Amino acid sequence: MKTWTTALLGGAVMMALVAPAGAQEIRQDVKELRQDRREIRSDRRDIREDRKELKDAVKSGDKDEIKDARKDLRADRKDLRADRRDRRQDRRELKRDIKDQKQAQ
Repeated sequence: MKTWTTALLGGAVMMALVAPAGAQEIRQDVKELRQDRREIRSDRRDIREDRKELKDAVKSGDKDEIKDARKDLRADRKDLRADRRDRRQDRRELKRDIKDQKQAQ
């Protein structure tokens, strides 16, 4: 998956450099994909921290703390799903823009 993404981004960058028509859209798509990856990494870190907090809360036996930790974990998982969905959409847009640019040439 990582290799595919790297190849796709590399190809997109090359296309953006070679052909000026539509290059701005491709550059924007690549920029959005990078941002999506950063957000996903951040969400994963948050989930790891939330799991640790939940584990600590369970050890302490504090029901309110457990409830809060579970709530935080659910929210971060929801954020991760949304960011993955955004990444898929941005990949589709990049592919579409590359295809449009190839057809225009």
